[in-house]
Amino acid sequence: MLERFFVKPETIDRIRASWIGEPIERYVAWLTENGYSSRTIHRRVPILMHFGAYARASGTKTWDDLPAYVASFRDRWTKDHGQNCKTKRALKGVSNEVQNPIQQMLRLVVPGYAGPGRPRTSQDPFPSYAPKFFEYLREERGLQESSIRHYGHYLRRFEAYLREINLHNLHELSPPVLSAFVLKDSQTLSRSSMAGLCSSLRVFLRYLYRQRLLEREISRTVDSPQRYRLSSVPRSISWDEVRKMLRVIDRRTPLGKRDYAILLLLVTYGLRAREIAKMALDDIHWKEERLRVPERKAGHWTTYPLSPIVGEAILDYIKHGRPQTSLRYLFFRVLAPYHPLTLIAVSTRASYYLRKAGIPVSRPGSHTLRHTCIQRLVDANFSLKIIGDYVGHRSSSSTAVYTKVAIEALREVALGDGEAVL
Repeated sequence: MLERFFVKPETIDRIRASWIGEPIERYVAWLTENGYSSRTIHRRVPILMHFGAYARASGTKTWDDLPAYVASFRDRWTKDHGQNCKTKRALKGVSNEVQNPIQQMLRLVVPGYAGPGRPRTSQDPFPSYAPKFFEYLREERGLQESSIRHYGHYLRRFEAYLREINLHNLHELSPPVLSAFVLKDSQTLSRSSMAGLCSSLRVFLRYLYRQRLLEREISRTVDSPQRYRLSSVPRSISWDEVRKMLRVIDRRTPLGKRDYAILLLLVTYGLRAREIAKMALDDIHWKEERLRVPERKAGHWTTYPLSPIVGEAILDYIKHGRPQTSLRYLFFRVLAPYHPLTLIAVSTRASYYLRKAGIPVSRPGSHTLRHTCIQRLVDANFSLKIIGDYVGHRSSSSTAVYTKVAIEALREVALGDGEAVL
């Protein structure tokens, strides 16, 4: 494998003669399999050679001892090669440039090595006190995994708060403790997130009482914030702003081809980011000119007519932007390793182009374009039932919020004297 990237025999001999020559060669093979460029391999192999020499000089004798030297080598390398960095961000880039290849190589050769990073919390909070709570959510309540993840998210916050106040026995839970926790989180969470937190907390407390893990029923002391139906205005943008956003995409590059297709899917069909991320090649039926969207939030699937503009954008990406891979997912990262795009990445790309186009909108993201699609259908006088079915709403109340104001008319009032719309 080394002969593929290094021309001089002495260079190959020097790498293989190193005491970590075998791990380096395995790492080069892994980089090749995952689509990394020759330039990347030429840049990373010398770093690994320096790391091996540093670790050997520091006294290490086996590959299993290498993780202990990652941090010190990274700091030394960053100090030596980051002298011209003028910002902390640039210095961080130098640090990552040396640390990432070392960690990737060690994951291949050191069993169980995960590397430093954000500590992983248990998937299920309170594993020793209420180990079967999430089993109860799945089997008795029949909740979907997406809903169960929300329970885990909120209850981990509760678990962390109890550790913070040194309350380790849930028998000591009391209404004042619950109130203090809710008040603390209300300073950082939105009203809708607080409603989800309080709801999850009440279900958890009722379960503890039912299992005799609490002596008294205290779930009723957790009050959700008051929410008013139709109290917010959807954060949609005008169709002229959609065109402005699409014009700032550089469609000459693989990245631009991919993002152009994604944004068209979002604004044409009102899809969610998770639905874009899960989309596969098999969901596009070219002969029938149909687009299938499986695993929607409401548990069903939808088939749409494939718009010619959307179809051309997807085809352009498949032919000239999508990496060569055996996986059937439609959208991938443009840089190695070529993993399927995540829902967070989809929303981030939408946010990026909204900001780049200078379009003012609160909390920009993929849902901005979903709201725009729905608002356009409302303005075209489609019924709420048709609109709800089109975008995959589980309830008509989710669609009704778009009917309470004339968005385009309000924009005209805001931009002018408003007399034309009176």
